[in-house]
Amino acid sequence: MLEFSMQNFQLNNKVAIITGGASGLGRYYSLALSTAGANLFVVSRTEKGWADLKAQVAKHNSKVVFMKKDVTEKGAAKEIVAQAINAYGRIDILINNAGINLRHKLLDFPDKDWQAVIDLNLNSVYYLSHEVAKKMVKQKSGKIINVGSMLSYRAGKFIFPYTASKHGVLGLTRAYADALAADNIQVNGIAPGYINTPMTKPLQEDPVRSVEIKNHIPAGHWADPTELMGTIVFLASDASNYLNGVMLPVDGGYLLR
Repeated sequence: MLEFSMQNFQLNNKVAIITGGASGLGRYYSLALSTAGANLFVVSRTEKGWADLKAQVAKHNSKVVFMKKDVTEKGAAKEIVAQAINAYGRIDILINNAGINLRHKLLDFPDKDWQAVIDLNLNSVYYLSHEVAKKMVKQKSGKIINVGSMLSYRAGKFIFPYTASKHGVLGLTRAYADALAADNIQVNGIAPGYINTPMTKPLQEDPVRSVEIKNHIPAGHWADPTELMGTIVFLASDASNYLNGVMLPVDGGYLLR
C-alpha cells in the first residue's frame, strides 16, 4: 500500500510550461507552481508582467524562463517545446492558459473574430499538448492542465466562439486523458467561475448582471484569484495521480444553480 505524504503536493524541481503565465489568472498559476517548488517556462505574446513575475518567483527560490511568442503562429508549439527542453532538459507540467474572449451579437459576429478565438483557445491547446505529449510519453510521466470555463458547461449568447472553444477544451481534455493514461500522464482541467480581475471589472460594475451573477453563486461572492491556486497545484502534483479526464469547476457552486 502506498503511503500518503504531504510531499505529494510538492513540485520541487518540476518544469512547467505556462502559456499566458505572466498576467491575468495565468500569473497566479505561475506563482502557485513556483511556491510549490516548480521551475517555470512562461510563454507570452508580449513582455507584460515579466519583471514582476520574475521578482516574485525569485522569492520562492525557483527559476523562470520567458519566451515571447504568439502560440497561434504556425510552428509555435514545436518552437516552445524545443526552447523549454533547451532551458531545462525536460517538461513535467503543461498549463494551457492563454485565451481570449470576443463579444458580438449573433448576426454581427465577424468571421475573423470567430477564427481568432478558436485558434487561441482551442487549436493552440491541441498543438502544444501534442508536442509536449511526445516528450512526456518518453518520460512516462507528466501533467497537462487545460483552462476551461463556466462556458465549458453553459451557453453564452454573445460569445459564440468562446463557448464553442471551451466546450472543445473539455472534450479535448477527456480525449487526451484517455489516450495518454497508459503512459502515466494525467490530463485534467480547471474551470474558473466568476473571478475578481481587472478583465471582469465592467461586468462587476454592471448594476444588473453583477447582482444576477452574485445571486447565482452559493458562496455569495466572486472569487479572489488566489482561490484558484490550490487547485492548480493539486492538478500539477502527484497528489492527483489517479485523477484523469476531469474538468474541475472552481466556482463557489455556480454550476449548482
